[in-house]
Amino acid sequence: MTAHPAPLYDDEAVRPSGAGSAVPAFRTTGDTVRDLRRELRKRRRFASDASHELRTAVAGLRVELEEAGLHPDETDLGGLLVRALRGIDRLDAILTDLRVLAEMEGGAPVRPEQVDLAGLVREEIGRRTDRTAVRLRLEPGVHVEAVPIRIIRVLNNLLDNAQRHCRRLVEVRVCREDGHAVLTVTDDGEGVAEPDREEIFQRFTRLEAARHLDRSGTGLGLAIARDIAQAHGGSLHAAVAETGGASFVLRLPLVGRNGGHRGPEAMSP
Repeated sequence: MTAHPAPLYDDEAVRPSGAGSAVPAFRTTGDTVRDLRRELRKRRRFASDASHELRTAVAGLRVELEEAGLHPDETDLGGLLVRALRGIDRLDAILTDLRVLAEMEGGAPVRPEQVDLAGLVREEIGRRTDRTAVRLRLEPGVHVEAVPIRIIRVLNNLLDNAQRHCRRLVEVRVCREDGHAVLTVTDDGEGVAEPDREEIFQRFTRLEAARHLDRSGTGLGLAIARDIAQAHGGSLHAAVAETGGASFVLRLPLVGRNGGHRGPEAMSP
C-alpha cells in the first residue's frame, strides 16, 4: 500500500474539552514519524519475504537440475521435466501475484462500473474447469460499483482455495444483506481454526495444511483478495461454514435501487 504522511489531526476524532464542547484530536510529529517508520518496516519485511519465496523456488529448480547433471544416466528425464515445469509454474504464480500487488498499490486509478454480481459470478464459473463442481445460489439483481476484473480475481482466489481444501462440496452464494452485497464461498473441508482466521490474510502466510495439499501456492492469494475488497470499500473475512469447512465472506456496498450507494469515482486497479 502506498505510504502517505499521516495527517496532523483527524477531523472526525474529537476529545472532550469541557461540557458540551469538543476539539480535534491532534496528532504529534512523533505520531507521524512512528507511522512512517512502521510503514517502512512493513515494506522491508515484504521485500525480504518476496525475495525469500523467489529464492526458495529457484533453489528447488537448481537442486533438481544439478542432480541430473551429476548423474545423467540415473535421471528419469520425464520426471525431471515434470518437476522442473512445476517449479516454473510456482515462480510464474509468485511473479504474477507480485505484479498484481504492484498494480494495486502504484498503478493508475481505474473507473469502476456498475456490475450485476450474480451475473459476473455465473459467467466466470462457467469458464472454469474445476475437479469439484461448484453449486450456485445466486440472487439476481445484486449490483455493486466495482472493477470487474478485480472482483473476478477475488472470486478465483477464493475458489482456488476452496477447491484445494474441499472433500465433495464447493458453494458460491450471492445475496443482499443489511445494505451490502454478500458473496460467500464455502467448502466442506477441514476449515480454518479461529486463531488462524486473520493470519491467513497476511502476505506469504501458508498454514501447514495448505502446504501439504498444494506446494505450488504463493501465500498471496487471500492477501490480494482482502486488499481488493478494501479498495472497493468492502471487507473479506473467514468463518466456519455450515458444512464444517471454511466460509469466506466478501461484503461490498450495494448501489442504485438496491442501496443508493455510489462507489468511488476511481480506484487503484
